[in-house]
Amino acid sequence: MRWEGERESDEIEDRRGLRIPRGGAVIGGGGLVLVLLFSLLTGADPRQVLEIAQGVSDVGSGSGEPQPSGPTGAPSDETGRFAAVVLGSTEDVWGEVFAEKGRHYERPRLVLFSDAVQSACGTAQSAVGPFYCPRDSQVYLDLTFFQELEQRFGAPGDFARAYVIAHEVGHHVQNLLGLADKVAEAQQRGSAEEANALSVRMELQADCFAGVWGNRANRERNWLDPGDIEAGLAAAAAIGDDTLQRKAGGAVRPESWTHGSAAMRVKWLRAGLDSGDLEACQTFEDEPL
Repeated sequence: MRWEGERESDEIEDRRGLRIPRGGAVIGGGGLVLVLLFSLLTGADPRQVLEIAQGVSDVGSGSGEPQPSGPTGAPSDETGRFAAVVLGSTEDVWGEVFAEKGRHYERPRLVLFSDAVQSACGTAQSAVGPFYCPRDSQVYLDLTFFQELEQRFGAPGDFARAYVIAHEVGHHVQNLLGLADKVAEAQQRGSAEEANALSVRMELQADCFAGVWGNRANRERNWLDPGDIEAGLAAAAAIGDDTLQRKAGGAVRPESWTHGSAAMRVKWLRAGLDSGDLEACQTFEDEPL
């Protein structure tokens, strides 16, 4: 992936090295797999598992505590600059997509952190992985997750990493389109199983939106090398709920899924990559997923 020399976004806040003064032990990136596998086996919300184990607030809960901030602008290290370039590309692509629909795209901020971070959605540990908080329109990422993606999930490569960022930005797009609020309201009315099913559709749509970005970014810059798309698809498959459940040695339990199976994630990422069209991402209408 030829990203060197491309525009870097200024919408970055670097909180790496900032410690959050909260009770409980901090789980580093290496705890991610254990949390995910335990949650998939039991059907428990991984954020609730972390709250119980570590004494941290749920990612979905509000927080009135002040949010620490760090330097803004693109970081100087290579991985940080890579994240800034990918974010800048998503700004360009989604700015164009929204303009085509007569709308203005509001750029999200990317917060880089280490170990733990305070967001408007609560305090979260690195173990929850990258996440988007709709309450402050910010994406939160501990860059050590890229190491987890390669070493534990077997999904190396720049485009696999870019897919992670683009997926979280996809949730921001959902928020701007009003989809996030509608789904949250429906989840509150339904059962736990129905809420999980809606979560799967949200996540698959974010995968598809990531694919839309990949298609348009490559069309404009021709920055993908042979094998890059396959690397992105491999990353999507590696973090499918069924894949994680099998790795845990347990039974595959579709009713507990929150992100979708490997095949689903590959299908919808591919749908966006092939079309570059927002309308190809109708995960709330298409059956089967």
